[in-house]
Amino acid sequence: MPTYGRLDVAFAKGQGAWLTDTQGNQYLDALSGIAVCNLGHCHPAVTKAVQDQAETLIHTSNFYHIPLQTQLADKLTQVSGMEQAFFCNSGAEANEAAIKIARKYGHSKGIDKPVIIVMDGSFHGRTMATLTATGNAKVQVGFDPLLPGFVRVPYNDLDALRMAIGHWPEAVAVLLEPVQGEGGIKVPDSEYLAGVRSICTQRKLLMMLDEVQTGVGRTGQWFAFQHNETVLPDVMTLAKGLGNGVPIGACLVAGSAVGVLQAGNHGSTFGGNPLACSAALAVLETIEKDDLCQHVTTLSDQMLQSFKNKLGDRDGVKDIRALGFMFGIELSIPCGDLVRLALAERLLINVTADKVIRLVPPMIINAEEAELIVEKVSKLVLTFLSSHAVESVA
Repeated sequence: MPTYGRLDVAFAKGQGAWLTDTQGNQYLDALSGIAVCNLGHCHPAVTKAVQDQAETLIHTSNFYHIPLQTQLADKLTQVSGMEQAFFCNSGAEANEAAIKIARKYGHSKGIDKPVIIVMDGSFHGRTMATLTATGNAKVQVGFDPLLPGFVRVPYNDLDALRMAIGHWPEAVAVLLEPVQGEGGIKVPDSEYLAGVRSICTQRKLLMMLDEVQTGVGRTGQWFAFQHNETVLPDVMTLAKGLGNGVPIGACLVAGSAVGVLQAGNHGSTFGGNPLACSAALAVLETIEKDDLCQHVTTLSDQMLQSFKNKLGDRDGVKDIRALGFMFGIELSIPCGDLVRLALAERLLINVTADKVIRLVPPMIINAEEAELIVEKVSKLVLTFLSSHAVESVA
């Protein structure tokens, strides 16, 4: 089905931050499969874990105990402070689990029609529930009727959140991203997440964080909420970088969300299978062993400063923002053509929210590769803006 507007390239192999197409051309990957290949392509630890597990046992069923799944849950709860984990196969599935937890939590409090408060500009997936929760009208067109039980408020606006909760006594949870990825790499004010946590605690609502894109080290902490030591969510969802390309998602709970789902309430045929869990464990062990969160923090600061030096005072560049290895360069004009132009320069990038260049490079890039990304992107932006100015004058 023609569900993807694919670029005219196919890749045959990858190594680290580089991909090679079927014609033998090499590309610097500043997209990581959309924040998936955090350890780059064909990382030896992940490759070995998958090979060894494929020779041992790929799948049984969640009818039985799966030791690797238990090990992964132990590791994730250890580094996050959460208490329990449910495993699935994608970010959308993880968010579906979160939505079910919120609704069941509401019913346990005697609320017949629970309401989840979600954010403008958000993205949570493409299943019917996660599509409804997503704050992007374009991706919802043609799929009415959407699900009831969601109320939308502006992102990074605590007063709007308080007003919505006051207006909707059926509210049971707040679902949001610590940094909006698909929405344009929107980094909220430093006190925002702590404010949401405080409001949810006061009103006895579940604070549910979608860390599908921000989690597993991408922002320079294990999870983006850990940039504020006062924040611990009730529900956190993961996927993308967790398996470095092997499909796996997770929904973690703490506090009031612990024990909400019981046997028979939810499940997944493939979720938490031995193969996926072996890959995820290798990812977590590598990030910890190689201190990649600190590596990301150090290089992120250098890249952000370099971007600001090269582009910060240029007309047409509206903003440059970052948290860890999530960079957003917002232009004043639509810039979707930059994806194709970058491809011609053997660089993989993304444009989201029409005007924001999104860069989510692998966590393992070195200083030279980081600077090469900055140089290539900056040159493309300056050329694009100059070309657009010439066209406008003409």
